[in-house]
Amino acid sequence: MIPLMKNAFLKEKETKKALAKFIVTADKLSMGEKCFEFEREFAKWQGSKNAILFNSGGSANLAMLQALKNLDRLKAGDAVGFSALTWSTNVMPIIQMGLKPVVVDCNPNTLNVMSKQLLSAIKQQPMKVFFITNALGWTGDLDKIRNICRKNKILLLEDNCESLGTKLPAGKTGSFGLASSFSFFVAHHMSTIEGGMVCTNDHELSDMLKIVRANGWDRNLHPDKQKIWRKKHNVANEFISKYTFYNLGFNFRPTEITGFLGLSQLKLVDYNIKIRERNHRIFDKAIRNNPDLIPVDYRHINKLSPFGLPVICRTVELRNHYLKRFNEAGIEVRPLIAGNIQKQPFYKKYINEKDTVSLPGADFLHNNSFYCGNYPDLSTNDLKVIVACLKQ
Repeated sequence: MIPLMKNAFLKEKETKKALAKFIVTADKLSMGEKCFEFEREFAKWQGSKNAILFNSGGSANLAMLQALKNLDRLKAGDAVGFSALTWSTNVMPIIQMGLKPVVVDCNPNTLNVMSKQLLSAIKQQPMKVFFITNALGWTGDLDKIRNICRKNKILLLEDNCESLGTKLPAGKTGSFGLASSFSFFVAHHMSTIEGGMVCTNDHELSDMLKIVRANGWDRNLHPDKQKIWRKKHNVANEFISKYTFYNLGFNFRPTEITGFLGLSQLKLVDYNIKIRERNHRIFDKAIRNNPDLIPVDYRHINKLSPFGLPVICRTVELRNHYLKRFNEAGIEVRPLIAGNIQKQPFYKKYINEKDTVSLPGADFLHNNSFYCGNYPDLSTNDLKVIVACLKQ
């Protein structure tokens, strides 16, 4: 069988040995210096002023919206746009925060929301925030989307959990909005088993994210920032400050294991992306030689960092045919994320049917596509098996 991901880490054996040694010798395993070091190194790699580590990418998404509400940049009832082709924890926080979800269709040729789809959506429903998902390693025309958001005073957030390292001429994905989230779950570009990050150049938002991450207290802020918060709220002394809670928060703290693994895997991430891109060129060639299949358009992307291999078929019948072929070859497959998110049970429960909209792009992908894994541990034989399944 060719699974979605063979190993939890690159250099699995060496990483597990190093992790075991770290656990035995570490003074503590709750969030501490390794986490903070990983934040600094990841911010440097991503090209961001601030990086805030969380226990998962889903927590990072929820924390971003909570932080914006805490800062009064968002309020209950505000409209928040989001990509139709996305993950559940990109949409659920919108509902959980009492915000109004506004779904924006995707272009099936790019898998992502393009500026054309965003312009069409905001004509129908103005929005306060657009929370875009960069799907499966691909992305939309983010430079144009950023300009549309600026012109219409829309806060742009990126869910970059699946597109770590993808680059457009205007920069890396995850660097176009006010803030962006990343995931370090096992099957992602780099793994800390569970883990997530938010990157932002906004220092006020960064501080609030640290407050949201840790129960609403100021314990992880710089001492100078702590003085400001304590003075503002008349906190009498250090003793009282230990259990003073300034705003709404959660316990989304990671562990030192997360920090240690993050630092370890960050050293390998450029190699990881290089091999994924090489694999994709092999797959893409086979797809372009098969008229049953539709290649993903990434002409607007400088560097592609694929999360998986999307197989987009021209009809439902062809999807079923190729799905059967992949299954019989022992290749593990998945639906293309959540497909049309409006068809998901949780969405139907909380969103009135009258508020659903036509999503032809997401419907096409929902009905006609699936994906399999693309990662450095695929062997030469694995690649041959996958390519054979992509032939007409």
